Amino acid sequence: DTKLDVSKLTCSSCNTEVSGKFMLPIWTQLTLEEQDFVLEFLLKSGSLKEMANQLGKSYPTVRNKLDDLIDKLLGLKNND
Repeated sequence: DTKLDVSKLTCSSCNTEVSGKFMLPIWTQLTLEEQDFVLEFLLKSGSLKEMANQLGKSYPTVRNKLDDLIDKLLGLKNND
């Protein structure tokens, strides 16, 4: 597994460019589905019960998905 290295940032408004080596936040390595899950989890104030209701899934299923995401993030963090 290789990481994407960011070497240039550009402002679309003023066309200013900054070059260098930039670190991306760890959550950018999550899939879009995983990022959406994390966002909804935060918007529901961490309520897995509300998440389960919204997704139409059982509480244990949603809890397992959160645990999988936590494990993935810990693995990514330890590889930095």
